[in-house]
Amino acid sequence: MKNYRYLIIGGGMSADAAVEGIRELDSEGTILVISSEPDPPYKRPPLSKSLWKKTPLDKIWLDTAGKKADVLLDQRVTKIDKDEKSVTTDAGNEFHYDKLLLATGGKRRKLPFGEDAILYYRTLEDFKKLHEMSDSKKRFGVIGSGFIGSEIAAALAMNGKEVVLFDIGPGIGWNVFPDEMTEYLNEYYQQKGVEIVTNVKVTNVERTGGHYKLSLNSGQSYEFDGIVAGVGIMPDTELAEALQLKVDNGVHVNEFLQTSDPDIYAAGDVANFYNSLLGRRIRVEHADNATQMGKAAGRNMAGADEKYDYLPFFYSDLFDLGYEAVGLLDARCELVEDWQQKFEKGVLYYLEDNRVRGVLLWNVWDKVDQAREVIGMAAPVKKEMLIGKIA
Repeated sequence: MKNYRYLIIGGGMSADAAVEGIRELDSEGTILVISSEPDPPYKRPPLSKSLWKKTPLDKIWLDTAGKKADVLLDQRVTKIDKDEKSVTTDAGNEFHYDKLLLATGGKRRKLPFGEDAILYYRTLEDFKKLHEMSDSKKRFGVIGSGFIGSEIAAALAMNGKEVVLFDIGPGIGWNVFPDEMTEYLNEYYQQKGVEIVTNVKVTNVERTGGHYKLSLNSGQSYEFDGIVAGVGIMPDTELAEALQLKVDNGVHVNEFLQTSDPDIYAAGDVANFYNSLLGRRIRVEHADNATQMGKAAGRNMAGADEKYDYLPFFYSDLFDLGYEAVGLLDARCELVEDWQQKFEKGVLYYLEDNRVRGVLLWNVWDKVDQAREVIGMAAPVKKEMLIGKIA
């Protein structure tokens, strides 16, 4: 059994950032990253953004091995013995650790049909497969209008494909944006060539010759050359549950990113942490949190003893529109809209209990720190206090 001072389970952006965090304090301690993916760690956002705009593939690599870490690919950890401080992989390899990081991310949420017919878009392998299909195929169906679905629909349309986007709700970002804004985005997408089919449930997807048939609860059906789904993920807590660590909407960590076992840490999509600015526990599935939290976990594994009190931001590109956002964005909140040009440039504030809980910067850039300051404002926050607050 080979011994490592630091062992990281997961091969995403959190894992790479953790290696970087460790190396800031410990230049020689041995590190092993075990990833179930066949590719070494890479940047995730380009998969649904810049790679579809001709950015070279070699720009996404994170060079984890170059930070003096061993990287074991295409193997999944099947067992952790926290008493022996050892892990076992599905290939039968065993390793000993001093400090362990769970950066296991999320598992694809799947529909109860069409197992071999639907591409659940998440990894570099998925990008390669869809990109290859788009080289020779013309017509694509996209299920889900959330973060991934809306970006992939736009990416395919910008590459000259016929796209139909299906959603269980009223359209693009309906659970985040106000109704009128969702209506605007639906029209905007349709002007860009994406057909939007709203308030429907996909009931089946099946192969029909060289095509795919998608059926709806309305009785309608569509044929496509390929079907992509972006219906979310579930935190991959299987290993944590087997260890009887505290799990509830992810693996619970304290302010130092330790689980209920002080030698086991968690970071990224899988980690549920308390954020003092919001005054609640949250779990965040975006790149900024993955890198910031991963680095913080790595530093703490190496002895930094630093609290993670960071409120991450996230961003999206929708054709020529784009945004950055901080905090909790929920269309059910009280909304204060401060538009310079309606639906084209402005700031939206999401209020709950007379406090700002989230800020959407719509085509407004480099204002994330100001947004965090607004979220930190003491209650009660009045509407008139927010208009013009972020220029």
